[in-house]
Amino acid sequence: MYRQHAGRGTDSPWYQGWEITERKRAIFRATTIAAQEAKRAALRGEGAAAAHPIYTPRLNPVDLMPQYARNGLTALSLFSGGGGMDIGFDRAGFGHVANYEIMQGAADVLKAAHPDWTVFGGEAGDVRRVNWKPFRDKIDVLHGGPPCQPFSNAGRQNGAQDVRDMIPEFVRAVKGIRPRAFVCENVSGLASKRFEDYVEATILSPLRRSYVIHQFILDAADYGVPQTRRRVFFVGFKNKEDGKRFEAPAPTHRQERSSEFAHNLPPTMGVREALGLPHSGVDGLSPTLRSGLTGPRHTTSVLSSVSALKLWNKLGVWPNGVAADRAAASAYVARDGHYRLSLPDCLVLQGFPGDWPVKPPVYFALGLIGNSVAPPMAYQLARSVAAALQRDTP
Repeated sequence: MYRQHAGRGTDSPWYQGWEITERKRAIFRATTIAAQEAKRAALRGEGAAAAHPIYTPRLNPVDLMPQYARNGLTALSLFSGGGGMDIGFDRAGFGHVANYEIMQGAADVLKAAHPDWTVFGGEAGDVRRVNWKPFRDKIDVLHGGPPCQPFSNAGRQNGAQDVRDMIPEFVRAVKGIRPRAFVCENVSGLASKRFEDYVEATILSPLRRSYVIHQFILDAADYGVPQTRRRVFFVGFKNKEDGKRFEAPAPTHRQERSSEFAHNLPPTMGVREALGLPHSGVDGLSPTLRSGLTGPRHTTSVLSSVSALKLWNKLGVWPNGVAADRAAASAYVARDGHYRLSLPDCLVLQGFPGDWPVKPPVYFALGLIGNSVAPPMAYQLARSVAAALQRDTP
């Protein structure tokens, strides 16, 4: 996803700090200091006895994305971020020609994961600066998730007035490259009535003459990801017959509480089962993992709302102060005794391979994870696109 001044919220033109009283600010400061000291004590071995052992996850997200043989289709990735969409298309058999990401730290993760990829990071990854003509008529699928903050509740939903709105740049790339197909992803809020005119004027109207466009919402939990995560997709095909053949991917798993889909589908694991935690009598999907990478302050929390906190509490999982690894999470006991999440845990809950090379600082790694498309969902969508282009692997 697109970022300016990566990881430095106060330097960003859209930065808006919280309006809080000095009393509340003092409380937050005292809480932070106490938490930091507790963490230091835990790392020195002076904290409370570990509340839980180091568990082994039962879910390996790679199992949700069996590697397909190369299908001969090329892909170009914009706003690559942590690589969620890129993983899905890669494992579905596509070959990436290039990946563009303005955050150098994110680009470094992609390079570490795939040294064979041509990754443009930093200024070179700024899509606003790219002349797309060299790629014209040479790319099968252009995919990307422009920044979601202009259309999310957490991002204040300022739409086109938000300087982070890069959807026009995605459309410019489509026009310049003229791919056989494109995939544009964003938060489901973009599909709300509030942005109906925006979608028509910015996406549909400029591209409708050249592409058959499908718009739909997918939930990552329908594809085996143990998290409630709904996203809107715009998928366009230059060839009308390809557009007619396309079908949005059907669920591969069923959510426990859902009666909408066939019961012969395997159930999506809950958080505790996916992370290998002991049975507690209560399990369920994770709330949407929050990314605070460009919020009012850097955070190592994945908490998205008050209602989400209630669900985390029911699950017996602590979503704040995510640790760098499982050993550190075990040593740093949460005040309520709940299981403390680690970066590897968050990779599982987002559907990433366990060896995906995100690393501290934790707030930055969480930002990459929380901003990404869930790879298994992207994988199933990539398979559907390949099938419409008649290059699917049996």
